[in-house]
Amino acid sequence: MDHRRDHETATAAHNQHETHPGHEAHDDHEGHGGHAGHGADHVAQFRRLFWINLIIAVPVIAFSGMFAMLIGYSVPDFPGAHLISPVLGTVMYVWGGWPFLTGAVSELRSRKPGMMLLIGLAITVAFFASWGASVGLLHHELEFWWELALLNVIMLLGHWIEMRSLAQTTSALDSLAALLPDEAERVDGDQIVPVALADLVVGDVVVVRPGSSIPADGIIV
Repeated sequence: MDHRRDHETATAAHNQHETHPGHEAHDDHEGHGGHAGHGADHVAQFRRLFWINLIIAVPVIAFSGMFAMLIGYSVPDFPGAHLISPVLGTVMYVWGGWPFLTGAVSELRSRKPGMMLLIGLAITVAFFASWGASVGLLHHELEFWWELALLNVIMLLGHWIEMRSLAQTTSALDSLAALLPDEAERVDGDQIVPVALADLVVGDVVVVRPGSSIPADGIIV
């Protein structure tokens, strides 16, 4: 009779997954977009990069000849003024663009082109075209320091928001996984056998006793 009552409150586990879905989803999340291991340190890193590059972008844009031509003002004329955009723009390209450049290289090596490669190509083309225009090798209309600065800042802001969202999602998944029991009680013939959640397969029947946690998705049988 005891076994019959237990069996009537059992759960048919895993309609879709052969292993515990909570942990499997979390593993997939850790590899999201080639950014394994996102955490608070990554959020802080991109937040810091964004604010510093935003400050640097102000003089880069203000002293950009093309931006001044578009808006309709004259770039201040004093010794070294023409070097402000190229020098600070180079800092933004190397330092602020480093996450995108390394990400682009990783995507090329893995033969999986994505967003990082696109951003890396955009800032690289803008960087070399702007330097060519600044030293007179290319037409002055190919000077894109202001566009390089804006693109860098916008992409850093977007990546910071993405990192923060991923960190919050990871925290929620960890909290959910903490609610799951370590073992399930699987009905095996006339016996109830404790098994690890990863050992459950589609069609298994598990006992869920009063007050205990449900180990997996399933149907009450």
